[in-house]
Amino acid sequence: MHYCKIRFMVQIKFILKNYSIYIVFTKMSKNIRTGHSLYTITNYEDAIKKLRDLQSNVTYLNSVIKNPLVNSTTKLKDTEKYLLRSGISLEQLDNLSIIHVAGTKGKGSVCAFTEAILREHGFRTGFFSSPHLVSVRERIRINGCPMSQTDFAFYFSELYRKLEDAKEFESDMPMYFKFLTVLMFNVFLNENIDVAIIEVGIGGEFDCTNIIRNPVCVGITNLGLDHTFLLGNTIEEIAFQKSGIFKPNTTAFTLPQPKEALQVLKERAIEKKCTLHVIPPFQSYEWGNKLLSYKMLSEIQQQNASLAVQLAVEWIKFRTNEKHSSPINNSIYNKKCCSSFYENTEANVKKIHFGRQDKKYNMENVSDEKLTAALSSCVWPGRQQILKGTSIDFYLDGAHTLESIDCCISWFNSHIEKKAGKRYLIFNITGQRDTSRFLTLLKSVKFHRVYFVPNLSGIPDIDDQTNITFIDKQIPRCQQHCEIWGEGSTVANNVMEILCNIKTEYGNKEPIACKDRAQVLITGSLHLVGAALAILDPDLTMSTTF
Repeated sequence: MHYCKIRFMVQIKFILKNYSIYIVFTKMSKNIRTGHSLYTITNYEDAIKKLRDLQSNVTYLNSVIKNPLVNSTTKLKDTEKYLLRSGISLEQLDNLSIIHVAGTKGKGSVCAFTEAILREHGFRTGFFSSPHLVSVRERIRINGCPMSQTDFAFYFSELYRKLEDAKEFESDMPMYFKFLTVLMFNVFLNENIDVAIIEVGIGGEFDCTNIIRNPVCVGITNLGLDHTFLLGNTIEEIAFQKSGIFKPNTTAFTLPQPKEALQVLKERAIEKKCTLHVIPPFQSYEWGNKLLSYKMLSEIQQQNASLAVQLAVEWIKFRTNEKHSSPINNSIYNKKCCSSFYENTEANVKKIHFGRQDKKYNMENVSDEKLTAALSSCVWPGRQQILKGTSIDFYLDGAHTLESIDCCISWFNSHIEKKAGKRYLIFNITGQRDTSRFLTLLKSVKFHRVYFVPNLSGIPDIDDQTNITFIDKQIPRCQQHCEIWGEGSTVANNVMEILCNIKTEYGNKEPIACKDRAQVLITGSLHLVGAALAILDPDLTMSTTF
């Protein structure tokens, strides 16, 4: 009896010891890939170097200009091919519960609000966005947190090895964004998430993310003229491309759009057998606890928040097997909202009381307290963001369209109206945009000094994805901006150089009064905002000690 007991204890210790070894080996495998492959990536730095070698978005966009038809038609087929090589079929991808968001402006903000709402309700979330500001890991988030360096290196190594081993010719590898899209799908399917909130890269119809076949719901944010060489020169063509994410038997929500764009969205919804709704204004919601005021968010963010609420609630209803009520008169779109918008009047939308239950809106699984908490606490760096330094206030907004620059100026003016400190502008913009129109709008703000600079931080950073070749091409553009602006403007080599100049000129005076602090607006390219944040707030804590 005693012998059996000892033997049993020895067996238990052996099992536990081997289980411990297994756990340690599993953890180590996320740091170092073992095996015969020649494509081993042992750490995060290696992964970033390999990622840089893949064709960048800039290179891709330049190739589209030369041959738009070929690039558009092969994009989705290539994405599906690389996904299959990674070990995931479209049938397996169908297992992801997805919210898909397209638009010209505000996609990231809408996705961030939506993710915050669903996470606040206890769901495990995945969130894919682009571009990143400081680290590429920001693009793939689990439960609101960017991937760790260890996990990114592990998943990257696994995918890179599979794709390299399956190459049919030397350049048979996905470009930068396409690789990250396939990587994202691999991560989300392996991390056992409840919902994936996915932001479209460019356009919609031929975007890499649009291999998604059955999203729970989709959203269309503000539409405007951007990437016209790729998406079309009219608002109708833009709307057509963005609505490419509509899918059969899916519910779509859109912000109020120009009449011509809304007409296209309606026709596309009918074509794709997709139910389309125009969202209600933010003021239409009645928050039960009265904690959330429309004054807490800017006008544009109020619209984005309303769209996020509709997407999140629709997903929760789907998740909890709620019966979806048919649209008015069983039409394919919400006639009441659309027709009233055609008349250029406010949409006559019934106020939704969250937290109560009735026949049309069964919201027993939605908490208005959690909605309020999510919208109040959600932060999305680089979009109408204010960082207060030791003696300088920084205003960061990646406004890259004329409409968004106009909103940025209104936002900036509203915060500096009664402040006497000197005003500085740091600006850059890339792509096929008419810069003079941007600068004309910005001249309405009386800046003490204006700096034009490439999207380069000026500090060593392994995550800096911008190829130095493209930085060199940005310098002549900055010089053109300087010539357009005229007196009071200068060209700098990088953002660090500018911030040090401003600090030397103004920061060392240590003004006591809050109204006398320097006011620095950093806007235009979101990559420029990211370069600034790499200096001011590299960990994206929403604070700075600069």
